[in-house]
Amino acid sequence: MKKVLTALATVLVIGALVAPASAAYKDEYKLDIVPSIVSAWGQGAQYFADLVKERSGGKINIKVYPNSQLTTGKQTNAFMLLRNGTIDFANQSTINYSPQIPELNLFALPFFFASQPDRYKALDAVTTGKAGKLVAEAIEKKGGKFIAFGENGFRELTNSKREIRKPADIQGLKMRVVGSPLFIDIFKALGANPQTMAWSDTMSAIQQGVIDGQENPTALFYPLKVTDYHKFVTNWHYVADPTLFVANPGVWKSFSPADQELITKAAVDAGKFQSALGRAGLDENDGGKNAAYLATLGKKADSDNWDETLKKAGATVTNLTPEEMKAFVDVTKPVVDAWREKVGADLIKAAEADMASVRK
Repeated sequence: MKKVLTALATVLVIGALVAPASAAYKDEYKLDIVPSIVSAWGQGAQYFADLVKERSGGKINIKVYPNSQLTTGKQTNAFMLLRNGTIDFANQSTINYSPQIPELNLFALPFFFASQPDRYKALDAVTTGKAGKLVAEAIEKKGGKFIAFGENGFRELTNSKREIRKPADIQGLKMRVVGSPLFIDIFKALGANPQTMAWSDTMSAIQQGVIDGQENPTALFYPLKVTDYHKFVTNWHYVADPTLFVANPGVWKSFSPADQELITKAAVDAGKFQSALGRAGLDENDGGKNAAYLATLGKKADSDNWDETLKKAGATVTNLTPEEMKAFVDVTKPVVDAWREKVGADLIKAAEADMASVRK
């Protein structure tokens, strides 16, 4: 009898030790994104949440909160809210975290990637290379748990006034920019009048003519109806905009090692999906591989050719020649030079080496 009681007590003790780990899991984890779910960015975030729920057997339930609901529209506060635990997970643009993590401005150095022979290959080399590891370390030093990279896309111009082919065409335009000092410097160098504005306020500003133009990845223009009001689109690919799958460190530590691995794999898979969705119809060098990859998941690209989709919607689409692009590079070079030290010389050197490794 004594042996039975001892065995029972042992079972109860083990159960008590195991139970808290399971009990610590929340009924819902909040995930923050800026745009709506219909965007490629939003679809990638939702795919991540769906994968985690499916692969965990429903144990880990992540709910996506679009349109900056969790930051009450103040998207550049997003990292602070993740760090203090108001937000559990995020799939955020590197731009929105850059005021707190200056290394993330690497991706917003004007024409840093666009000047490479294949901008997408260059970006992939950086996010998967030494520079990507340094970026992840910078995020974790500032109080976030980096999980994986995704992608919003290369950022292009739209405006309601005129075709833009040269820097002089931007002069005087009221351009909406995110609240990042680097973006303000870029557009001041171009002679524009940059207007800092959260995305949650931008569409109404576009509709009312409060701003003349804005910049964002092409895959956002059509589903969010930007080109209903801005009929001029200029493809200049001036900055890259990767997204970050990140978690609050305390939330991350609450998961078992097996579940951390599950979440990481889901984020990597969702990042790949998000990138393919954002690149399909845009990457002139992909040979249809992004659309083919999406088809293996039972998904379809939002457009087979974004230039044609936007033209059919009534937009004038301008693709800059190399000579026209160089004029913008020359005007913004002082901005790049001024920001090198802020971003970090070692990080930029690592990124340049990563890109050189895939250059033809």
